[in-house]
Amino acid sequence: MSYQPPPPAPYGGVPVPMTNPKAMWSMVLGIISLACCCGLWAGVPAIIVSRMADSEIARTGQGGAGMAKAGLILGIIATALSVIGFILWVTGVADFSYQFELGR
Repeated sequence: MSYQPPPPAPYGGVPVPMTNPKAMWSMVLGIISLACCCGLWAGVPAIIVSRMADSEIARTGQGGAGMAKAGLILGIIATALSVIGFILWVTGVADFSYQFELGR
């Protein structure tokens, strides 16, 4: 009885689709917009870039649809919170002065 080596592995394998860079950037901008409280400056670009990424993903079949959706949702939330905060500030309901007195 002689030893037979195992058959060679099939070459190639399943190709992994490339992640769309705009999808990644939309998610990063969405996270920054919420984490740094800069909803209008990072949230609106997150929404725009995620829509661009969605169209590219649909056209090319690249990966990253979940990242684009996450960027869209985070951008919408951050923008909505910024608009609500601005409305509260303009109407005088919220005061963002943050003046502290350390000693009396």
